[in-house]
Amino acid sequence: MQAVAETILKALVSHPEALVITRSDEGDRTRILVQVDPSDVGKVIGKQGRTIQAVRTVLKAAAAKRQEQVSLDLVTE
Repeated sequence: MQAVAETILKALVSHPEALVITRSDEGDRTRILVQVDPSDVGKVIGKQGRTIQAVRTVLKAAAAKRQEQVSLDLVTE
């Protein structure tokens, strides 16, 4: 799932070299944390959160096919 998220997000951001994806397993759920360049945060979130929600939907569909659970969170600092 991490590779799927990386592929999608690299296509969205202007600074793909600043993209950091961290995976943590929490029981039966995989949590994917994403950090992007501050100038790319708006692009990843999208209008009214539609872009990030679409990425989450694609990841959940891919995970469901493998009978896994996944969540995606954007880390802003």
